Amino acid sequence: MERGFSVEMGSKQHVRSISISDETHGRVLFEGNLGRLKSLRVVEGEALEVEGAYGVLRVDLRADELLKAIKKSSASST
Repeated sequence: MERGFSVEMGSKQHVRSISISDETHGRVLFEGNLGRLKSLRVVEGEALEVEGAYGVLRVDLRADELLKAIKKSSASST
């Protein structure tokens, strides 16, 4: 299943760099600083939303997938 993401920044001041390669299979890199964490939530059960003081990162990730990953990570660290 394909997953989408978006990064929404409140100001370009907090964007470190955006790089898009001219090559056919080139990389795309977006770097910035979301700032202090304001909230972390799953929106409508379908998207993980990380809200910082300077912007918001959204990733298509269902709540059950996130819980499964957290449980797996917890189990492997013990």
